[in-house]
Amino acid sequence: MNWISNYVRPKINSLFSRREVPENLWTKCDNCGTMLFHRELAENLNVCATCDHHMQLAPRARLTALFDGGVFVEVPVPAPTQDPLHFRDQKRYPDRLRQAQKATGEPEAMLVAEGEIGRTPIVAAAQDFSFMAGSMGMYVGNAILAAAERAVALQRPLILFSAAGGARMQEGILSLMQMPRTTVAVEMLKEAGLPYIVVLTHPTTGGVTASYAMLGDVQIAEPGALICFAGPRVIEQTIREKLPEGFQRAEYLLDHGMLDRVTHRLKLREELIGVTRLLLGLPPAIMGDLPAPAAEAPSAALTPPKGGDVRG
Repeated sequence: MNWISNYVRPKINSLFSRREVPENLWTKCDNCGTMLFHRELAENLNVCATCDHHMQLAPRARLTALFDGGVFVEVPVPAPTQDPLHFRDQKRYPDRLRQAQKATGEPEAMLVAEGEIGRTPIVAAAQDFSFMAGSMGMYVGNAILAAAERAVALQRPLILFSAAGGARMQEGILSLMQMPRTTVAVEMLKEAGLPYIVVLTHPTTGGVTASYAMLGDVQIAEPGALICFAGPRVIEQTIREKLPEGFQRAEYLLDHGMLDRVTHRLKLREELIGVTRLLLGLPPAIMGDLPAPAAEAPSAALTPPKGGDVRG
């Protein structure tokens, strides 16, 4: 037995060999370049702890953070005809769909669910930018229509989180037809007297901005979100002028009257609870997992002071 080969060499190799580290443990911030540990980043809802940059958040993670206890029930969405135009660019459209489904683990670019926020029943829809840039195709149109119909059937408000690069070119005119179709869905809510709240996340552009994303009773955006129809580079190349600093960002649009609020993601749930209950004519929510007071017992918490803040 050669003890140097069989014992000493493996021992030395084990001491000096580099350990394999999984690639998905760290995420680099798009804004400041800080390396963020994946668990801490997830607990902070994909907001950079160093520069407060809001990164993209998957719809399932967003709805889990939104609903009470992370509990919600998915609303079924009718599946449209796949590849109606038999579109092909560098890849066939069905191949692109399968690739996006494998990467995201979701069937399409929008998730619809129902549940409670602050013990207030709602219907919510969230768009996934990771799925073919959140592009609006027939499925997204079906999803918004299904969300609106469910909200009307249950007499609940609808909260929608938008994130899209616009219409889906692989579906051509059928994609553009979702603009009036989703507008009709929003009108159903208004006729039923139900609140429709839109949260615009980064980015919300193109035909999505020109339809359901800008039709809310209350328009809220996350900090730094790009919200526009045509992007800044397209406009600069067209008019051949330099655009103002922060042009088409959430804060700029708030200053120019296009938005009602710009709210940090970590405070968004509380804001949505307050706005939803205000639009429904309900008293402010009682924060914390406490039982609601008895109906016959008067409570100062249910009667906001005159001129006070009525948000939960």
